[in-house]
Amino acid sequence: MKYSKLTFIIPAVVMLASCAAGSHNSTGGEVTGVGSSSWSEPAPYGMVLVSRGSIKAGPQEADSIWNLQPDARGVSVDAFWMDETEITNSKYKQFVLWVRDSIIRERLADPAFGGNDEYKIEEDRDGNPVTPHLNWAKSIPWRTANEDEQRAIESVYRTNPITGVRELDPEQLNYRYEIYNHTEAAKRRNRMNPNRREYNTDKPVPTAVPVISKDTAYINEDGDIVRETITRGLTGDYDFLNTYIVNVYPDTTAWVNDFENAYNEPYVRLYFSNGGYNEYPVVGVSWEQANAFAAWRTDFLKRSLGKDGIYVERFRLPTEAEWEYAARAGVSENKYPWEGDLPMTEDKGCFYANFKPQEGNYVQDGHLITSKVGTYAPNDFGLYDMAGNVSEWTSTAFTESVSKLQGDLNPEYRYDASQDDPYRMKRKIVRGGSWKDVQHNIRSDIRMWEYQNEQRSYIGFRCVRTQIGFSKGTKAKK
Repeated sequence: MKYSKLTFIIPAVVMLASCAAGSHNSTGGEVTGVGSSSWSEPAPYGMVLVSRGSIKAGPQEADSIWNLQPDARGVSVDAFWMDETEITNSKYKQFVLWVRDSIIRERLADPAFGGNDEYKIEEDRDGNPVTPHLNWAKSIPWRTANEDEQRAIESVYRTNPITGVRELDPEQLNYRYEIYNHTEAAKRRNRMNPNRREYNTDKPVPTAVPVISKDTAYINEDGDIVRETITRGLTGDYDFLNTYIVNVYPDTTAWVNDFENAYNEPYVRLYFSNGGYNEYPVVGVSWEQANAFAAWRTDFLKRSLGKDGIYVERFRLPTEAEWEYAARAGVSENKYPWEGDLPMTEDKGCFYANFKPQEGNYVQDGHLITSKVGTYAPNDFGLYDMAGNVSEWTSTAFTESVSKLQGDLNPEYRYDASQDDPYRMKRKIVRGGSWKDVQHNIRSDIRMWEYQNEQRSYIGFRCVRTQIGFSKGTKAKK
């Protein structure tokens, strides 16, 4: 089975042209610079622009009750866009249904299901061959399908053996995408030209071929996803292109598996599928699935813009530093997204977040599990639910010494664990606490972690995107 492919464009050298012939002679021999065209990046829908700034990140005071030691450090981050709310069930469903529709289009073009080549583009308008890709302008004939087309459409569904209900087959909903690792490709030791790997002229030109690791994935004959990490000598730029195949359907059973001896069965059946929960944060999504969503979101934007040959800054998970800076609204004194140490207003007792106020009492704040995103007031950056509701994945890998491994300029500790790495090396940092956590655990300066393939009923995510340009922070248009 083939899957949709997401390929990031590696920025190429841009050829600059003067505005008029002979303009290089019109400045009296002075160097004045040349102009170049630029593309104005649109404000991403539903995102808030967080201006660059600095903060004392981490806890600044000891807490003997929680065995918390001061770990504050100054960090600075550049400006970035951030989703004003956590990704909702509704938005994640759009991703799931896009994957469904891509599979259907592949099968509609497959000779085994009628072979309608209108669903796949293999030539341009002039008849020249192009990389085969799906034709999204060609609609799926949901109501007018012939027999072959109906088989293609129905092939992504199954009949529940117990209830007899027709439902999507989650096992088929796999998304393939590629990520170019610009960071590794930029390192001197990985340059193709050996003369540019070592600048110290007292040392000989390196002769050893750099060793790289890249991730790849494929579907085997049994239909299972096989992930491999290849280690080999550097051969070219494609060695930094990593391929992933991820099953995108949330683990709805997390509601039962996270809580033994609890009757959470209705959430298994309804939380993701029922429209009544559309505006609630998606849960049961692993770090790997959250990254796949961000990659798809980038590709979806590029398709809608129709900007071929231009680099589009990608959506991604926030770094831990970006997340904490945004949550605390850039104020080092804030332990929470709000001022003070109380989770509610002193005068009326109105809660600032969805969490677990007392032992055994989840509902004092008005909610039992998650709440609709945006239920509580935003912080001063215009971001909702940065404390409580659901914990949120960050891109940062966790290790006990992670604070010492990060610098102070756009801090990040990235570790892409291979398939053969010990499980403890596959931990990622989560932040913000959730609906099941007590007040202390929803603090913005507290670090927690989870394994990157785990799917929890209390962990969700939101995306960020580095800003292109230097304007002050403003809220995106609705």
